[in-house]
Amino acid sequence: MKVSVYDTYVTKEDGKKMHFDILVPQTEKNTETILGFGKKYLASKGMHDYQLTTEESKFCHIEDSVPKVNEDIIAQGYSIVEMENC
Repeated sequence: MKVSVYDTYVTKEDGKKMHFDILVPQTEKNTETILGFGKKYLASKGMHDYQLTTEESKFCHIEDSVPKVNEDIIAQGYSIVEMENC
């Protein structure tokens, strides 16, 4: 499966930069849907009121996915790859 990768950086309350990628099927183009996936992830980390915009989350590239990402996308429509301070 080909996936679009959205490189996402947010500042946590402690001032640290959190970096994670939102991976969606290449066919998913709705920005609000993609940002909604990011907001859902942030809520799971206790950041319920964070306003995620295209300033924090930007399209980066398209790549072939791996089995774990495929499983996540089939189950919930997206996958998150945690990079730093998550």
